[in-house]
Amino acid sequence: MNDVNPAPGADMGVSAEERQWAMFAHLSALAGGLLTSAIGGWGFFIGPLVIWLMKKDSMPFVDDQAKEALNFNIVVSAIFLILLLLGFTLGVFTLGIGFLIALPVMFIVGIAALVFIILAAMKANAGIRYRYPVTLRLIK
Repeated sequence: MNDVNPAPGADMGVSAEERQWAMFAHLSALAGGLLTSAIGGWGFFIGPLVIWLMKKDSMPFVDDQAKEALNFNIVVSAIFLILLLLGFTLGVFTLGIGFLIALPVMFIVGIAALVFIILAAMKANAGIRYRYPVTLRLIK
């Protein structure tokens, strides 16, 4: 971490503490997903929500990045919940075949979310505002 020469495209004036909290906002989604993995992994939004609520008024960069992480992870959580419900619903009527469809899609969505979250955390740590490519801006 080099505070003297910020990364190209970095926001000038973003403190190391703000960059660290913004990185935590993105990475905390992984903890929420792991904590709820036994019940479908729908809790990706919990960590970014907590960090956004704690830091939104005192750190503008964290406010922006935590909202971005929250919006993305609400979408990811919704996808996982829908796939879980789809798997159960189709599974009841097709003797488990519903999960043969839902589980591979969950795996692909999970890998894509992991890649985007890691990229976002690295950019936030460099002081660069990251925008997830596939998300709905639910929290503004």
